[in-house]
Amino acid sequence: MKFLKIAAAVAVLAAGTVQAHAQSALNDILSSGVLKVGTTGDWNPMTVRDIATNAYKGFDIDVMTAMATDLGVTVEFVPTDWKTLVAGVTSGQYHITGSASISAARAKAAGFSDSYFSLVTVPLTLKENAARFTGWESLNAADVSVAATLGTTQESQVKQYFPNATHRIVEAPARDFQEVLAGRADASITSNVEANMLVAQYDQLMIVPVDAGRSPTPVAMLMPQADQVWINYVNTWIALKAEQGFFDELAVKWQVAK
Repeated sequence: MKFLKIAAAVAVLAAGTVQAHAQSALNDILSSGVLKVGTTGDWNPMTVRDIATNAYKGFDIDVMTAMATDLGVTVEFVPTDWKTLVAGVTSGQYHITGSASISAARAKAAGFSDSYFSLVTVPLTLKENAARFTGWESLNAADVSVAATLGTTQESQVKQYFPNATHRIVEAPARDFQEVLAGRADASITSNVEANMLVAQYDQLMIVPVDAGRSPTPVAMLMPQADQVWINYVNTWIALKAEQGFFDELAVKWQVAK
């Protein structure tokens, strides 16, 4: 009788293991031949969508294309935005996302891969405001408006950093820096990665000369929280690629500060 109970327990455990593997996104990807990646297309140089051709380019795009190649499948980029980024993963619209800041709020609903680089938050303003804004505290005033994009980590940061300022929270496809360019906000906050690209693209913009960026944050990919099989595969892939210098090469190519 004792032997039968042990055998039954082993059978249940084995069945559970098989079921877990069958339900994994990894199994779906390999059987369908398609890796579905959620990406916003509005975070230069990580992910940028060409409106005319609907094609994507950037650091994230290269990462996910390489992952699909190593999986032996085709990559499909699924358009999303910041406010629905997590929901798209949890509802199964895509298997994984491109880069996203790791946060406790997102971790409540979704899983994260291991991180492969970090970023900090910095403020942007117009060059004509150079004398007015000389550091973080100069932006924390009642007569200053600071913009951030809905659903990003900067949405909460703008309220944390500048409690005395007016907060302009814009919804994609509108972007925070566009509010500054249009004169509807005095400043915006974004990652140093994007800020460096924006000041190179728009001659009117400058990074406010702060002593240091705030909220150092690791960046990773979002995946279904309970899918440990898929998470394990992605983490193994990241470790191998990091050892091979893949992310360092992309950082140079896309001028991503690490």
